[in-house]
Amino acid sequence: MFRNAQVLEFVEADKECSYYDDKISDIRYKYMEHCTSEEQAKMLERGWRRFGNMHFVPECKDCTDCTTIRIDIEKFEFSKSQRRVLNKHKDTEVYIQKPTVTYEHIDLFNKYHDFMSEKKNWNKNVIDVQEYNNSYVNGAHEYGKEILYFRDDKLIGVALSDMLKDGMSAVYCYYDHDYEDLSIGQFSILAQISIAKQNNIPYLYLGYWIKDHFSMGYKERYKPFEVLQNRPKLDEETVWSIYE
Repeated sequence: MFRNAQVLEFVEADKECSYYDDKISDIRYKYMEHCTSEEQAKMLERGWRRFGNMHFVPECKDCTDCTTIRIDIEKFEFSKSQRRVLNKHKDTEVYIQKPTVTYEHIDLFNKYHDFMSEKKNWNKNVIDVQEYNNSYVNGAHEYGKEILYFRDDKLIGVALSDMLKDGMSAVYCYYDHDYEDLSIGQFSILAQISIAKQNNIPYLYLGYWIKDHFSMGYKERYKPFEVLQNRPKLDEETVWSIYE
């Protein structure tokens, strides 16, 4: 497998956990300069995530709280509250294109992280053009996209998403909290569900979910979803179950 890819693989062990102050994590990384749609789909189904050319999956020895989840697009039905969020954005312009980096991107990204560092005590993360390019533009290949949200000709949100025929992956989203009344974070997920429905894409992967976690628990809004029960290697079968 991955015969055509230049691959560097390693495990970062005993790393400070991103979600718990009192736990450590073990993360397997795979740096791939070339990753086909077929390879990416297989990794996605087995719990791998991607930023730029770097793919990763948790292999923590003493914890399995981080659970990979995906929405079954055909079965998903928008609730009344979710339809209200969609309706708020009837005047929002949405564009889908290959990932780019502009000063608008950089300013919005840093503004978003400034806000989140105050609201949720995130570490300060000031990004520059090179770092943004490495994390969100490189590695897109034919499937990586950005979804841009504009209001009154102003960029108010950016979602990075991998769009494959077997599934979409919500990679990352950042937005302008000056438009907090528009619920842009929720809208972004609902917009990607809509895009998947329109293109007959069967799943939307939302990354990792931790039940009742103050930062990750919001994903329960999109029930029912499927949960990856095992941590399969790339040559092993997956076991998914429905969480309602």
